[in-house]
Amino acid sequence: MKILVLNCGSSSVKYQLFDLNDEVETVLASGLVEEVGLGSPSLTHRRPGHDKLQRARLEVKNHTDAIRLVLDILVDTEHGVLGSVQELDAVGHRVVHGGERFAGSVRIDAEVMDALYDNVPLAPLHNPPNIQGIEAVTALLPDIAQVGVFDTAFHQTMEPHSYLYALPYRYYRDYGVRRYGFHGTSHQYVARRAAAYLGRPIDELKIVTCHLGNGASITAVRHGRSVMTSMGFTPLEGMPMGTRCGDIDPAIVPWIMEREGLDVEGINRVLNKESGVLGLSELSSDMRTFEEALRAGPDHPHYERSLLVLKLYTQRVKGFIGAYAAIMGGLDCVVFTGGVGENFVQVVEWSCQGLEFLGIDGVQARRAAGEIVEASTPGSRTRVLIVPTNEELAIARDTYDIVTA
Repeated sequence: MKILVLNCGSSSVKYQLFDLNDEVETVLASGLVEEVGLGSPSLTHRRPGHDKLQRARLEVKNHTDAIRLVLDILVDTEHGVLGSVQELDAVGHRVVHGGERFAGSVRIDAEVMDALYDNVPLAPLHNPPNIQGIEAVTALLPDIAQVGVFDTAFHQTMEPHSYLYALPYRYYRDYGVRRYGFHGTSHQYVARRAAAYLGRPIDELKIVTCHLGNGASITAVRHGRSVMTSMGFTPLEGMPMGTRCGDIDPAIVPWIMEREGLDVEGINRVLNKESGVLGLSELSSDMRTFEEALRAGPDHPHYERSLLVLKLYTQRVKGFIGAYAAIMGGLDCVVFTGGVGENFVQVVEWSCQGLEFLGIDGVQARRAAGEIVEASTPGSRTRVLIVPTNEELAIARDTYDIVTA
């Protein structure tokens, strides 16, 4: 079965084409359309075993144009992998916010679309382009099966005492203010891979999954179910990230607004775009900047600030691991994933230092390079794994399961 996976952002469309059956999972092509509706749209297209194709200065006014471009390159006689678009069996969409309505992936129909529109106030930046992608596919391929896979769905197993805030209850009742959590597709995928690697049923395990990239979140997975996660009502809560502040004292917000003369839009910009490791370091939102400075040593001009960033960041990771072990009443495995978690070995090692009381001993990490890496020492009571995530494959699998059910 040939399944196209789409991740539609406000000005981009990422895609991967899979050939799936019960035994084989093959990536046929992948790529990215950038600057959709902006000044200089471009296409990057990849096929295994071939050189990367890049095209610039394209006419891409909207998501329909972008997805038409994707379909055209997939059937291109020179660079394509399909004889015609009729060979496509289904399309799987990443949808950021499913609200309380969706606790799993669903086949998209008119009722689902109405619910997606109802959830736009919960994710005003992310859900609209997700919806535009679905509507574009409907316009271009009206008869094809489409499946929505939600970032929030995995966390719908949290209980009220985990997802509610100590705010007036009417804010939850009237506006849906609660912890939703994000990166759920990744957390579920790596937890399952970790269980398979350990050779144990996931419904016996207590796992903390650390998805660390430009966005970062940490989840307590008890017996295969999310019971707590660090992101909240929005992706701003929890870990400090590339440009997002993560957890702070809420009273800082009006205090800064008053002193800097900021309105709501201004403070949102500060918290979401100017904070995190970018704001703290005054250098970069890319953790590789700090990795390079630390590798160079104390003589590097940015060494001290990079050291500060790494200490603060890994202390936050460590705090979540400890807290979630307490919530679950034990810990069998810690999983690191995402661009930072899979590649920045000091983040893994420093995040685990001092956790010997949890059964984590002598962690020595190395880059994942596409394979699972065991960072804990042999015989460690709590295993530490670096597990490469693959959200696109998870979306393709869910799409396959729903379409073939």
